[in-house]
Amino acid sequence: MSEEQDRRDPEASSPEPGEESPGAEPAGEESVPGTGEETVPGEPEAVEAPEDLEEAAAGEEPEILEDELAAVTGELEAVRRERDEYLESMKRMKAEFENVRKRQERERSRALEASSEKIVRELLPVLDNLDRALEAEGDIRDGVRSTRDQLVNVLNEEGLSLVVSDGQSFDPNVHEAVMGQPSDEHEEGTILQTFERGYLLNGRAIRPAKVVVAKQV
Repeated sequence: MSEEQDRRDPEASSPEPGEESPGAEPAGEESVPGTGEETVPGEPEAVEAPEDLEEAAAGEEPEILEDELAAVTGELEAVRRERDEYLESMKRMKAEFENVRKRQERERSRALEASSEKIVRELLPVLDNLDRALEAEGDIRDGVRSTRDQLVNVLNEEGLSLVVSDGQSFDPNVHEAVMGQPSDEHEEGTILQTFERGYLLNGRAIRPAKVVVAKQV
């Protein structure tokens, strides 16, 4: 009977405005299925990161490491090449220096040989004159004096010069004092006597003159 009344008068079974139907949940609140918890109206739901994003992030890490490793390896190879080039350059420089040194030694040896040959050739006439003086009879002092003058001329042409000593002031660069002698007539340091002559070669002392030097009483 009631079912027929509901079909005849459908408005009779509908709730009045402001009333809630039996079993209905309050408006504005939604329940999360399977949890029994209610969500706050207007608050966005938390979105969990999908598994595919985590896998993508995990896949990018090895690629970054490989790129960094490749960059470091490239820099290391460049440094090694630079080192090898530097060592090769140093080896070439060392070899060139050694060649220059050997060439200079050979040139110096040839120059000395040529110089020695020149001096010997110039001294041969002096030797001939000494032989003639020894073969001559009588006083040979004139022949010896002439030969000595010839020898001095040859040596002078080669840059040899005599150190002036007697009456000069003592110079430790070209004189060697063998003794001191008191003297009232000379200033202290004046050379009184030469025991052995000194010589200069191209202005440089090759043998100092051995002298006696005046000193104050």
